[in-house]
Amino acid sequence: MAQAATLSDAQIKRALRWCQTRRYVTRDTTILLFSIYTGLRAKELAALCVGDVYDEEGIPRTQFTLRAEQTKGARARTVFINGALAAQLLRYAAWRNIKPSLCTAALFRSQKGNHFSANTMCQLFLNIYKACGLSDASSHSGRRTFITRLANKGVGVRVLAALAGHSSIAVTQRYIDVNDAQLASAVELL
Repeated sequence: MAQAATLSDAQIKRALRWCQTRRYVTRDTTILLFSIYTGLRAKELAALCVGDVYDEEGIPRTQFTLRAEQTKGARARTVFINGALAAQLLRYAAWRNIKPSLCTAALFRSQKGNHFSANTMCQLFLNIYKACGLSDASSHSGRRTFITRLANKGVGVRVLAALAGHSSIAVTQRYIDVNDAQLASAVELL
């Protein structure tokens, strides 16, 4: 099975533009950005509750704990939210009308109003990427993009493994794409 594509800035913009044409613009945009800015798997995104991401006043947290039952490896980990995602989460909270009483509700609701299943979340990503011409992209593309971008900015593989929830840095290293521009820049450091 081929690895999911790592997305370029242009491809991310194309996918975000496509989200603007969808029925659930704010939800789908937030899901896409959440994937790219946190590296969460589709299963993990689908399992999020409002109280995981928002505090009692409906403000996005700067970090939260992903519980063991929400993860692939059944190990809890801390997820950090950057400023760009926090801004999108504020827009999402206004659109969704996030209230403290919703803390156990699904963060991202399916058309039926419930949590997405992991499979349905994967299908959402596939539909968005396919519709905007990114045939090699999948629900894992945001995760690969997250890890690769941080690696390209000099973040160490141990930190990347912790952020991704990998127990082995060897697994994390398989997520990092290398291209000719990076190789050329590397040899110029000499």
